[in-house]
Amino acid sequence: MTLNALFKGDVRPRLRVLGEILEKSRYDVVCLQEVMYRHLIPRYPHRVSAGTILLKGGLVVLSRWPVTRSRFVRFPLTAPARPEYLMRKGALIVTVHTDDGEVVVINTHLSANRDDDWSAENRYTGIARTELGVLSRQVAAVGPAVPVVVTGDLNVPRDSVALREFLNDTGLQDVLAGGTRPTYRPTPGWPNPPAFDHILVRPPMTGAGRLVFQDEVTLADGRRTYLSDHYGVEADLIP
Repeated sequence: MTLNALFKGDVRPRLRVLGEILEKSRYDVVCLQEVMYRHLIPRYPHRVSAGTILLKGGLVVLSRWPVTRSRFVRFPLTAPARPEYLMRKGALIVTVHTDDGEVVVINTHLSANRDDDWSAENRYTGIARTELGVLSRQVAAVGPAVPVVVTGDLNVPRDSVALREFLNDTGLQDVLAGGTRPTYRPTPGWPNPPAFDHILVRPPMTGAGRLVFQDEVTLADGRRTYLSDHYGVEADLIP
């Protein structure tokens, strides 16, 4: 399951509720984005992040399976300058040891497109291509016999040129291919946002995905709110 946990507003109480949900869930592996501080990481049998206090990229991987290796790869700093530089965006790459063998999970959060324009000529499309190029090289470095999952808030729509190029380059397949629903929560100001959150797998691995965490939850003080401004995406994967 992947979820951008939204690092603003009621961060602590929302993450507490998320942690309670995850502890009762059946998820083997959870990839979170925008969890900026180590002490905010939800409880789970195995928890992986990079950084000491401030987490690199705001990325966390939670697993019920042992994690044998992990590393963080930072994206290059490309123009235009933007506040996201402070997040040190990149990819958290973990190797999970399951009963069926190892699986490499790449949790990532790409730079946002401030123009809301994902055409080939847009300046932010160039940034997306650069960052996806980093991910392509990481996928290629994994032996062909090892299943690979690339997931997270890629900040590019399913039909964007940058994502199509990335899928063609890596051979990854989208478990929600053909889906038309957004993964960013619609608002009155943005009633038809794209799907930014993806779970991509390398064949022969396959999977079926669906959206989760669409409804409000109750915080400890009784208030009702959403877990995030994004929906989560879950998938049942078959090696």
